[in-house]
Amino acid sequence: MTYRELYQSWLDDPYFDEETKAELKSIEGDEAEIEDRFYRSLEFGTGGLRGVIGAGTNRMNIYTVRQATQGLANYIVAHGGQDKGVAISHDSRNFSPEFAREAARCLNANGIKTYLFESLRPTPELSFAVRYFGCIAGIMVTASHNPREYNGYKVYWEDGAQVTPPHDTGIMDEVAKITDFSTVKTMDEDDARSVGLFNVIGSDFDDKYISQVKAQSIHPEIIPEMAKDMKIVYTPLHGTGNVPVRRVLKDLGFTQVFVEPQQKIPDGNFPTVSYPNPESAKAWELALKLAKEVDADIVLATDPDADRLGVYAKDTKTGEYVSFTGNMSGMLIAEYIFRERLATGTMPENPALVTTIVTTDLAKAIADNYNARCIEVLTGFKYIGEQIKIFEDTGCNNYVFGLEESYGCLTGTYARDKDAIVAVMMLCEVAAFCKKQGKTLWDAMLDLYEKYGYYKEGLATLELKGIDGAAEIQKKMQDFRENPPKELGGFKVLATRDYKADERVDLVTGEKTSTGLPSSNVLYYELENNAWCCVRPSGTEPKIKFYFGVKGESMEDAEAKVEKLKEDMLSK
Repeated sequence: MTYRELYQSWLDDPYFDEETKAELKSIEGDEAEIEDRFYRSLEFGTGGLRGVIGAGTNRMNIYTVRQATQGLANYIVAHGGQDKGVAISHDSRNFSPEFAREAARCLNANGIKTYLFESLRPTPELSFAVRYFGCIAGIMVTASHNPREYNGYKVYWEDGAQVTPPHDTGIMDEVAKITDFSTVKTMDEDDARSVGLFNVIGSDFDDKYISQVKAQSIHPEIIPEMAKDMKIVYTPLHGTGNVPVRRVLKDLGFTQVFVEPQQKIPDGNFPTVSYPNPESAKAWELALKLAKEVDADIVLATDPDADRLGVYAKDTKTGEYVSFTGNMSGMLIAEYIFRERLATGTMPENPALVTTIVTTDLAKAIADNYNARCIEVLTGFKYIGEQIKIFEDTGCNNYVFGLEESYGCLTGTYARDKDAIVAVMMLCEVAAFCKKQGKTLWDAMLDLYEKYGYYKEGLATLELKGIDGAAEIQKKMQDFRENPPKELGGFKVLATRDYKADERVDLVTGEKTSTGLPSSNVLYYELENNAWCCVRPSGTEPKIKFYFGVKGESMEDAEAKVEKLKEDMLSK
């Protein structure tokens, strides 16, 4: 059917409710809006669904959620996993509770037991629940850090990580087969409860999760000693982080914790921020204002589903608050964990640090310094979670820490996704450790640069919406493939990696080898002098992303090199 025919079918079909039809009638005459809502089905990608909330096949609504869930249910039944069940959680976004319940009812109608959290919970707690209850899968209703008009749906497998091959493509294939909405099953909630299919996870489960988080602390004895002198400002950005973050900090003994009052209440409209993302400078305005009022040492922000952590710390020399990238905060935690585990005799044999191909190369330097293995995986924390399972299955290594540049990391293996709650705890512990030595987090960061070199990274994005935008993104990727650059930002290109073709080409010797990683639409350029660039389409937004990394002689030198790389890549 054409997009126009699909639009009319939703208006005529009694399957769709009157509220949905009223919304669609309101856009009658807006041809561009109708086309955007119906020109395709909302794509169920390798991580699940994500899209703008609204009526239509290309929108997040109860019907597209049911459609995706029916495909997932078919896959679970085919693998005989219905008795294991599915854990389901949601964040604070609009319609998140409704979408979570619709998913549960669809699974129940297919004979699959569900465990639904009684109210909003962070993504890492869902990951932990999947493994705790022995589930075959998990669903987290969230659009992570996307703007307020979005919602989404992330799928996890029984290891607690987001689905990876072959399950991701297997589920995608099953979802693609569901073309008739009327064939999707659903079930009355009370009926599902009466036969033991619909189960609720209560607040007592939080104790189990928080206990696992606190178990990652290395020097809990330092915290009460320094707590009265260390001030922490925190904002959950209207998301799920407020309760678990405050609890874990209180349990460990931090007493000077100030929560930004206008942003502490969960609210899917995100009234104080247009973009609830710790990577966005505008999201910090209220928290930084509070930090200056109370003279805070560190300022923290978590995204709506509390799997990402952003950080500012005070530079006592200037009195200003300095922004930390995800690479910077992650490396501070990594250095602390490896150094202190070695010092306390708690470092496991064959330790490993797992990172992604677009994360700072400082990770490799730290791993080398502590005789640990550094493993690079594709972008997406699910691949880091996958490595933990490989370690457990083979015994080849022991996971110590994992991070990605986009403000996500994980200490411990209780969860298999990035966890901002444990990141808050570890970073505050690092800050307390530093404060006892008369240093700030910013001092510690400068020490890290002096020890290993001035590693600096950058990220630039181009947003290209709609049908034309999607085509432009593909054209740019094709142009990079067909006309690979010989020089970028003044650096000679030494090798190229095309992860889609699974090919690395050494431009010096001409040798071609495998990348060693799964197929993905990613291009990577190894440059001289420890520099690199990477380009890939976003998997969740209509954007193409450019990543850069250098190693400079000083902060100024590194910043200049990154800026030159950025300008050159964006001009291509």
